[in-house]
Amino acid sequence: MTSAETLTELFDRIQEIVHVVVDGLGAALLNARIASGTNSVTWLVWHLTRIQDDHIAAAAGTEQVWTSEGWADRFGLPFDASATGYGHSAEDVAAVSVQSGSLLTGYHHAAHRATIAYVAGLSDDELDRIVDESWDPPVTLGARLVSVIADDLQHAGQASYVRGILGG
Repeated sequence: MTSAETLTELFDRIQEIVHVVVDGLGAALLNARIASGTNSVTWLVWHLTRIQDDHIAAAAGTEQVWTSEGWADRFGLPFDASATGYGHSAEDVAAVSVQSGSLLTGYHHAAHRATIAYVAGLSDDELDRIVDESWDPPVTLGARLVSVIADDLQHAGQASYVRGILGG
């Protein structure tokens, strides 16, 4: 298995988890929070998708599907289009709500499609390219992709846990 095939497999698994978590839930359970100050399934899936979209687009040198395909307008959130959820307050988390899981899975599918189009063509040599010099040591593309995958899996697992607690 090549590095590109491994990355594709990992991102495919994230998409599978997102669909399992979201499918069949109505707006009430998607947007519910198990306690004050906690994250909803909606916020967790939106955030993991925003991070993936943001970081992959930056690495690929493309526009995020969030803006290029109109997802920011469809969600209609009270944030700047660049917001990814990083540093969100409890009030910000509550502001991320949907009427249907299809909005979440639709956006995730679009970001996933862009991700796979990018990672499927990567060579091993490209993974050593520096993509962020603001860290010490600078971040390589390989490290950035591992970070996105780890973050996505963590938040997908949290969303699955929240769904389970809520009885979805």
